[in-house]
Amino acid sequence: MFDKERIETIDINQIPDNPYLLLTPGPLSTSKGVRAVMIRDWCTWDEDYNSIVQEVRKKLVQLATKKEGYTSVLMQGSGTFSVESVVGTMMPKGKGKLLVLTNGAYGERIVTIAEYLNIPCVALDGGEFNPPDLEQLEEKLKTDLSITHVAVVHCETTTGILNPVKEIGKIVKQHNRKFFVDAMSSFGGIPFDMDAMSVDFMVSSANKCIQGVPGFGFIIAKKDELQKCSGNARSLSLDAYAQWAEMEKGNGKWRFTSPTHTVRAFKQALIELQEEGGVEARYKRYMENHRILVEGMEKLGFKTVIKKEWQSPIITSFYSPKSERYNFKEFYARLKAKGFVIYPGKLTKVDAFRIGNIGHVFPEDMENLLKAVKESIFW
Repeated sequence: MFDKERIETIDINQIPDNPYLLLTPGPLSTSKGVRAVMIRDWCTWDEDYNSIVQEVRKKLVQLATKKEGYTSVLMQGSGTFSVESVVGTMMPKGKGKLLVLTNGAYGERIVTIAEYLNIPCVALDGGEFNPPDLEQLEEKLKTDLSITHVAVVHCETTTGILNPVKEIGKIVKQHNRKFFVDAMSSFGGIPFDMDAMSVDFMVSSANKCIQGVPGFGFIIAKKDELQKCSGNARSLSLDAYAQWAEMEKGNGKWRFTSPTHTVRAFKQALIELQEEGGVEARYKRYMENHRILVEGMEKLGFKTVIKKEWQSPIITSFYSPKSERYNFKEFYARLKAKGFVIYPGKLTKVDAFRIGNIGHVFPEDMENLLKAVKESIFW
């Protein structure tokens, strides 16, 4: 539990409102409290700052599982830096193969990372509209004994599909493989227990469901598995083991210059998550945001891309209107002028756009968005 701190340097009422809400999968809209604490500078070597790092690391593990034996490490850069850090550190040099379950751009990115690092890799592509085929996964693990690790994206924000991590983890462990989950867009916003889901390595980012700002990602791992990774890394700066060892030895010290303002903002975001009622309460808010959005958009004639039983509350894909007059850039501009920024589509086979439900966004914001959408229809 964090001690609630006074935001010493500025009255949050002096923080201006944002000109629009970011209805995206991250970066996303943040609270005035999160933005306010970034007014102060911090020294990366100072005990005051390093103690914040250690508090953050401890809290992340507490959010990830109730079981002992897990640890966390923070890593500079975007979330993809942390994904690459895990892939390049957990895979032993000269042996092992990574199996990636893909159904969107972010699963495919893990494959690309492995290819860049010359790590043997195979993908099982389930297509963009469906969760992974669990029977196909089981058969692949039975027949290809060279596979040592399996990776999947929890919430694939290409569409907003939520992949069945617990069921995948069960199969992976039945076949005695290691399991890596990219929970970039879900951790902190959807209840998640690494131990119950059989996850060995997990990554997320500061600017997603915990509602911090961009600047670093984080890795949560079984401590004994991370300890086996010494010497594996293909990169100096992205060596997750070396970063973890330095933070352990230096009581929160980073190897290289850290994003101090972002870390302090993240601590404030964790305090606000706690004050909201934790992950369960935030999940409930995101679910309500999503419900209001989908019901309202359907009344306006829009259709969702993903089946309801597979849909996450993180981001929702809608088919673009079948009108020659429809133009996403025009639609986007009209909504932005009314105070809402949405996301273009990332699908390869259909024309779609996406609207995020996460961040410092509330049901009344979604109601206002729907009014803006109705007023912005021009086709």
